[in-house]
Amino acid sequence: MSSRQPALLLLEDGTALRGTALGKIGTMGGEICFNTGMTGYQEIYTDPSYFGQIVINTTSHIGNYGVQLENEEESSSIKISGMVCNSFSQIYSRKTADFSLQTYFERANIVGISDVDTRQLVRHVRQKGVMNAIISSEILDEKTLREHLRDVPSMDGLELSSIVSTKDVYFMGDEATAKYRIAVMDYGIKKSILLNLVQRGCFCKVFPAKTSFEEVMAFNPDGFFISNGPGDPAAMPYAVETVKQFLDTNKPLFGICLGHQILGLASGISTFKMHQGHRGLNHPVKNLQTGLSEITSQNHGFAVSPAEIEAHPDVEVTHINLNDKTIEGIRRKDKPAFSVQYHPEASPGPHDSRYLFDDFVKLFKA
Repeated sequence: MSSRQPALLLLEDGTALRGTALGKIGTMGGEICFNTGMTGYQEIYTDPSYFGQIVINTTSHIGNYGVQLENEEESSSIKISGMVCNSFSQIYSRKTADFSLQTYFERANIVGISDVDTRQLVRHVRQKGVMNAIISSEILDEKTLREHLRDVPSMDGLELSSIVSTKDVYFMGDEATAKYRIAVMDYGIKKSILLNLVQRGCFCKVFPAKTSFEEVMAFNPDGFFISNGPGDPAAMPYAVETVKQFLDTNKPLFGICLGHQILGLASGISTFKMHQGHRGLNHPVKNLQTGLSEITSQNHGFAVSPAEIEAHPDVEVTHINLNDKTIEGIRRKDKPAFSVQYHPEASPGPHDSRYLFDDFVKLFKA
């Protein structure tokens, strides 16, 4: 984009904000949400859990360190629907960057808007809750754009994991030297999660979202990993049924984010859509088993229902969010299975919670 062009952001409740176009000139809708992280924008944009969402970056400057393809992508492509920021940098200062964020967005056909008062916008979303929105740098009439916004599907009840999941099985790690064989269900997995497993002696076979229990078991795994991903977990009965079958094997199982919600559903506990969700790098979580706190990386808009935990004596809450007391971790008392709502791989984010991968490996040793 060679010249500054106007853009329009329209929210479902009628709020309209005008700014400057970034990325591709076009129109794109999705559920609007905000991430409070001060860094790691490339990892955020390539996280499959953001599929179908427009991300507001609350940090003031976006794009100033460019894009590095080799080390900072969490999947094979950008997964967000659009981006909103305050100040967007067309130039970058990092010598190891491959190119600018503007070029990155153009190549991926991502539409965005800058020069927006993101503080005002985030306050509005916090008060009203996440909602659908649309960004356009080609339709600047609010009435016309509102017609397009009506076609954007609601995230509530939307199944998206099968869209972002791998289409073919693939492997990570060295089968000859690995100590454990892990069957990984890809509902939108991040690359750094797989790397954390491989670094701990795991050989991972990654399966498409709707792979049958029988096909997974043909791999003869020592345990199961249930990944993060986008959309409403309650719209994934196929995944819930598969995880129930995994639990019946009594082999170790670990779930992260969406995987945590699916473990909850497989254990008879419902999920609900949050008012605004948790997305950022500094969310405080308390480990109820150790009494210690962790600063965590988070990205989720659904959560496990706390009201139903007491009715399930085989499920124990292991972690809670210190901001709003939502459930951040559960453990099955009758099975070697546990999960957390946040992201212990933390890419981007602090590494306080990477011990959870070690806890998973300990289940094999036990």
